[in-house]
Amino acid sequence: MFRKNDAHLQGSFFAVDELLSPSQKDAFLESRERWFYELVFKRIDENSFAPLYSDAKSRPNAPINSMVSALILQSTGRWSYEFLMRQVRFDLLTRKAIGLTSLDEVPFCEATLFNFQKRLLDYSVSTGINLIEQIFDGLTAEQLATLELKTDIQRCDSLQIESNIRSYSRIQLLIEVLLRVYRVLSDDDKTRFESLFEPYLGKTSGQYVYKVEPAKLGTELEQLAGVYLALRETMAASYGETTIARIFTRVFEEHFTTVEGMVSVRPSEDLHSGCLQSPDDEDATYRKKRGAGYRGHILTATETCNPENELQLITDVHVTANNRDDSDELHDRLDGMKEKTPDLSVLYTDGGYGSEENDRKLKELGIEQVQTAIRGRQSAVDITITKCNDGEYEVHCPFQSGEIRQTRKRWKAIMSGKVCAACPMREACPSTGRRSCRVIYFDDEDALRQKRQRNIQNLPLERRGLRANVEATMREFSRRTENGKLRVRGLCRAQLFALTTAIGINFGRIYRYAQC
Repeated sequence: MFRKNDAHLQGSFFAVDELLSPSQKDAFLESRERWFYELVFKRIDENSFAPLYSDAKSRPNAPINSMVSALILQSTGRWSYEFLMRQVRFDLLTRKAIGLTSLDEVPFCEATLFNFQKRLLDYSVSTGINLIEQIFDGLTAEQLATLELKTDIQRCDSLQIESNIRSYSRIQLLIEVLLRVYRVLSDDDKTRFESLFEPYLGKTSGQYVYKVEPAKLGTELEQLAGVYLALRETMAASYGETTIARIFTRVFEEHFTTVEGMVSVRPSEDLHSGCLQSPDDEDATYRKKRGAGYRGHILTATETCNPENELQLITDVHVTANNRDDSDELHDRLDGMKEKTPDLSVLYTDGGYGSEENDRKLKELGIEQVQTAIRGRQSAVDITITKCNDGEYEVHCPFQSGEIRQTRKRWKAIMSGKVCAACPMREACPSTGRRSCRVIYFDDEDALRQKRQRNIQNLPLERRGLRANVEATMREFSRRTENGKLRVRGLCRAQLFALTTAIGINFGRIYRYAQC
């Protein structure tokens, strides 16, 4: 049964701050934790969490604002659950931050906190609604309004965050899944398939692979293919509702093919980045960037960056599979970003966020994208394509302007053959040669792309470097991981980490600003 927690609003003679000396009380009231209580804890809307609980009369829930606040403190402080519970039980400042007034209150235990997170994740999966994201959006909107921060200029960047999983080789992954299948088999099935599992039992998947000679890897894969095929029907018929059966089926389909009852191993080049990386995290994907491989997710954050603001706050944060292109992620988030900050008109990004689809979307939303780097090769000759306010086009090269004509599917600019013949850059020119002229073909997407590329050149010098500080924001997320690896697994838990950390980062900036 859902019940709001307002006990913290009721004064008590035995409240912690009443037991302190005057000097201690002054320091207590100015502490970071007391500010957290005022700026975060008291502003958490508990009503949005009511759907997580039964409407029937039953045991009431643990205080939601206390649990959400505890998760924020845990993420920002890089605390383990054991250390978090120690702080909740014995640290006066932490207790103040989560709304505890007397010394004998312990609002939840570890199991209660785990169950609460499970409710959040199950609700997010079943409804598509992330309640912690709603808390982040609500807090951020109030903070932006209270501090009168301008949100017309923002910047975004992404960060690779690895899941808390080990790195498996192909054979090791297949054996690991088999060992976990064996654990759930009934005694009868274990006896029935004893000969299939016998080579792999009594050792870990890593110990087995360690003894496999490189020359025999192909034979091992073929042997595993036969084992998987033999188990396939039984797993689907008798264990189809279990998690390991779902994982087994996925691995079989990703690594093997069957034709008329015969199984074969898929070539390594046919395995895509979305293949299962670990049975402990079905959401983790693989991405190679700058020579390094990552198994996990990608975190993207957007923050204000108007130079007139005295501090900047994160306005949007989300986590997705790391094998998606940055430009696709931006495209999916643009509507939500505009809805949360309607006056957004300039967005600073790096080169990875540019695409023709984003050009159209940004134009539709009235947002100008400024890229600090441009993806792809640049032409050796500066050909400028501009769409004027009247809908007409202008095309210029360093030595002349073209005559614009419309073709059946696009446009072309006809350049003077005499001028081109004398051009010192004619060998590198991307134009197409004709008998008496040269032609440059283009369309509206080319004009939009060039506009995006020129945006940074049209800015005052002092505004061209506004994106740089977003790197510091990404480091704030990164330093709350273990060398880039999360302490959790799964996309939903990674999103919980990102959102609670973003709330903590914004609070920290406000607190430091208030202390100045």
